[in-house]
Amino acid sequence: MSDAAANFSQLPENLPAPVDDGACRHLFGMLSPSLSLPSTAGGSRSLAEIKAPTAIIYCYPMTGKPGEPLPPGWDSIPGARGCTPETCSFRDHYQEMTALGAEVLGISTQTAQDQREMVDRLHVPFEVLSDSDLALTRALNLPTFSIEGKTFIKRLTLVVRQGRIVQVFYPVFPPNAHADEVLRWLSRNVM
Repeated sequence: MSDAAANFSQLPENLPAPVDDGACRHLFGMLSPSLSLPSTAGGSRSLAEIKAPTAIIYCYPMTGKPGEPLPPGWDSIPGARGCTPETCSFRDHYQEMTALGAEVLGISTQTAQDQREMVDRLHVPFEVLSDSDLALTRALNLPTFSIEGKTFIKRLTLVVRQGRIVQVFYPVFPPNAHADEVLRWLSRNVM
């Protein structure tokens, strides 16, 4: 295993950048679906019941787990690698985003148990929701890719205000700089 593969917090050089395939254009203006997803905070969370003026919902494929290899070819899939640096960046900007009235939520198709391990290991201060049954993915027709029989959400971020999607970041690259991009947008678009 290479050093880059062993350390999920660093991005390998020459990662392929994703391209805008138009798979998120339909999301602008959509309402958050009224469904609940398992949360790392315990129980479940409905996206339709978010009380904060702004919700930042970043969707990512999968965070790696120390000691477990990534799926074969993971680094060659445009946009797949970088979930740990992206999550750490949202963690590091969490206070600034909440000061601007935003609630931050992460979503992946991993199980809530896998996400709980990641939240504990990385000291993530916000909830991460599991869409392991693809309910949200199907409801919003989110872009996905599959490898080894598993479906993963392509990296994207939704900004939701009053239950409606008002901004979509897609594709997201590089993932480690994305929270900065979202914070700049929030600063310019304070409610």
